[in-house]
Amino acid sequence: MSRSRQQRLRTRGSSELRMRAGFVVIAMVLSLFGARLVQLQGLDPEQYAEMAAADSTVPVVLPAQRGDILDRNGEPLADSADGLMVVADPAVTAQLAPQLAKFLSTRLAVDYFDTLERLRVEDSRFQYIARQVPASLAMEVLDEAKRRAAAAKEEEEQARKDKDADAREQAEAVADAYGGLATRRDPVRVYPGRDVAANLVGFLGTPNPDGSAKPSAGFEATFNDYLAGTDGEARYQVGAGHKIPLGDNTVTDAVDGRDLRTTLDRDLQWYTQRVLRQTVRQSGGESGIAVVMDTRTGDVLALADDPTYDASKPLEADKSDYNSRAMTDVYEPGSVEKVLTVGALIDAGKVTARTKLKVPGRLMRQDRPIGDWFDHGLIKLTLAGVIAKSSNIGTVLAADRFEDGQLRDYLTRFGLGQKTDIGVGGETAGILPDGSLWTSQTEDRIAFGQSLSVNAVQMTAAVNAIANGGVRVDPSLVRGTATTDKGAKVGTDLTTTRRVISEDAARQTARMMERVLDPEVGVAPGAAVPGYRVAGKTGTAQRAVEGGGYEGTTVSFAGFAPADDPRFTIYVVVQDPKTGGGGSVGGPAFAKLMSYALRRYAVPPTGTPASRLPVEWR
Repeated sequence: MSRSRQQRLRTRGSSELRMRAGFVVIAMVLSLFGARLVQLQGLDPEQYAEMAAADSTVPVVLPAQRGDILDRNGEPLADSADGLMVVADPAVTAQLAPQLAKFLSTRLAVDYFDTLERLRVEDSRFQYIARQVPASLAMEVLDEAKRRAAAAKEEEEQARKDKDADAREQAEAVADAYGGLATRRDPVRVYPGRDVAANLVGFLGTPNPDGSAKPSAGFEATFNDYLAGTDGEARYQVGAGHKIPLGDNTVTDAVDGRDLRTTLDRDLQWYTQRVLRQTVRQSGGESGIAVVMDTRTGDVLALADDPTYDASKPLEADKSDYNSRAMTDVYEPGSVEKVLTVGALIDAGKVTARTKLKVPGRLMRQDRPIGDWFDHGLIKLTLAGVIAKSSNIGTVLAADRFEDGQLRDYLTRFGLGQKTDIGVGGETAGILPDGSLWTSQTEDRIAFGQSLSVNAVQMTAAVNAIANGGVRVDPSLVRGTATTDKGAKVGTDLTTTRRVISEDAARQTARMMERVLDPEVGVAPGAAVPGYRVAGKTGTAQRAVEGGGYEGTTVSFAGFAPADDPRFTIYVVVQDPKTGGGGSVGGPAFAKLMSYALRRYAVPPTGTPASRLPVEWR
């Protein structure tokens, strides 16, 4: 065989070998692709479909609307107005994040660095920038963003014509970034009455970018779960930065919160706050409380605190003003408590309104002498006179007729030393000394309102038992039934009553209380309401301070009208006034509030003659 032929055979053999090797490589590659295809389509297609969907799925929160807080007539104390959230698509905002963060932080008062971070979140198509923004402000910001995006598109088009690649790329980035902002519905909490019932309603803190806002104090905090509802969620697929209309889109609807209807009368509440503020200011007092209660139902129609604050601007107020002092502060009630003592004495069959007492100018007891607020020698007072003139000595002499433990049992039945569980967080129970600590000296002081402490709503409910014919009715701030965040059910549907003293004992006590307002014999003529029979009692007590001792005074006035068919019970308390006592400070405020309430609810005078019980005897 010639050499040239041998060379041709060797060349052909080498080519065939290379072809076979190539076919083997191609077969192996095809096998790998085939195996991968089988894995994707046959073995675990759902897993990879989910991964693909996750890469292009955008979740959007659908905010629940918070329930309104309403007065008894359905007028809003707190409600939700139209608002918007401002959101961003980091897939298009990241490249211009610093510029956008400056724009948004300036317009929306959000934190620059937090916003910068949200605009740059990787692998995200949805980030909150600001929550619960007033609709007008949010639209103003978005309109400005749209104008900047439109201007950038015009620059992009001009750069395209000028064939300026760098300028076109920059303009395109600006247009995309500003176009990556959007809004979604997000209701804003508002307080239309501003300071009206603010100490009861509370407020929501400034929303975080994720929408969470901690409720602070009052109903907003106590009933947060009841009011809040549950946010929903929408998930939709996107492609090339846009929603895919026929993509895998799902929606879980939001569940709105429930409305909380209170027993408050918004107009009466407003007026009560104004009268209380004027009273505290004119007397030079430190603070004050006023409670207006429906005698028959126990509904609290108004509960005012002073100082208070504007619930729409809570950060401008002192935090000590956030809560209701009517439930959180305790104090010695002073002589208002005497009506509970005499009511109990009459019910126990120990005395009547006409019981005669010889009252000395000073009464010597085991640990200290007891005196009256006014100087006098020996005077002869009936029990009605003891109440009319607010005699400590006369009250102690009458209370000597109690059996051991009897006074404490009655005060417990009136509700002293126990929380009312009215539905406001932070309520205190007051202090009624334990029976093991009860001595004769303790009983002397408690009989006229010292050595025990109460909160204002608790004391109002106790006095209201006398107005309500001897039957104590639970005070209420919530109409119907609502559940607190701690799981407790409260409201008018759960109100209970219990008889504390007999109807006759309550009637006799009310008639004695009428004499307190008599201008000839009583200590509080300024509490009278022209045309109506009014029963009332003054109170002045020293204020106990931490570490022992007393400093300043607590003055008060409690009463009800019409005295012979009570409709409202009102209690006014002023802490540490610089001038005046319970009759001169609390009495006139009581008269203004009672007069307004009687007119507002069209309560007619009974037309019966006022009590003329004798106050002295010969």
